[in-house]
Amino acid sequence: MSGWGAWFGGSRRNQNAPRDAIVGLREQLGMLDKKEQYLNKKILEEQNKAKAMVSTNKRGAANALRQKKAYENELDRIAGTRMTLETQVNAIESANMNLETMQAMRRGADALKHIHGSLNIDKVDSTMDSIREQMDLTNEISDAISNPVGMGHDIDEDELKNELEELEQEELNDRLVGADAVPVHTPQTIHTTPNAVSAARQPLAKQAMTEDDDDAELRALQAELAM
Repeated sequence: MSGWGAWFGGSRRNQNAPRDAIVGLREQLGMLDKKEQYLNKKILEEQNKAKAMVSTNKRGAANALRQKKAYENELDRIAGTRMTLETQVNAIESANMNLETMQAMRRGADALKHIHGSLNIDKVDSTMDSIREQMDLTNEISDAISNPVGMGHDIDEDELKNELEELEQEELNDRLVGADAVPVHTPQTIHTTPNAVSAARQPLAKQAMTEDDDDAELRALQAELAM
């Protein structure tokens, strides 16, 4: 087993290989940092030496510049090496992240497989049918408990309806009979006698006499005012 297969199912050492590789690469990058610092220091020294001898010892100044150039070339090689190592570290870290993601996904798939191992569509349907039956039974029991004992079990609805209609008919008949028993009122004829007519006329005559006396007094008052 090699490659990803070795990482998935290999030994503990293989599982730690990415981490060990990253640690080793970062240690090497640290060493390169120290080497770059040393070279930059040597380059500065050779630069100062060349400046100091340029007027008195041209050969020495030239040798200092040659040495400075060598240090610079080595520094360039270290920069290339650094870039390669950093790229490799990034690649391993990304690959390791992918590996851990795949391992997590595989564990999730195994968990789902284990859960679904004891389930299938027939078992699910059977369980749901059982739940529905129990719910129906619960509703029936609730209805039975909420229905008062002895109420509504032995009553013939048709018989009850007929009895109600009979009562309504009797009530209607009673109303009709009561309406027929009411006497019909006829205008009463008033029989008048001569005495009654005379008695009726007396107030009218008295009223007329009173009106004549008032007129006489009014005319007498007008005559006095005219004088």
